[in-house]
Amino acid sequence: MSEEFNMTMRKFLKQVGVTSQQAIEDAMRTAGSDATRGKSYPAKVVLRIDGLDLEHVVEGIITGRE
Repeated sequence: MSEEFNMTMRKFLKQVGVTSQQAIEDAMRTAGSDATRGKSYPAKVVLRIDGLDLEHVVEGIITGRE
């Protein structure tokens, strides 16, 4: 793959990671530490790329702070 492809992909994935973390932290903060303390939340990310017929799903669990 080309260097330009690698750069644009890494930039996109970094943006996804940073903005997703911020959104999760904001949602947990809004819900309140008492409501989220020790609770587990199923999480799912769906990545779609139009024109490439790509749909990639990542699922996991996010647990509130103790």
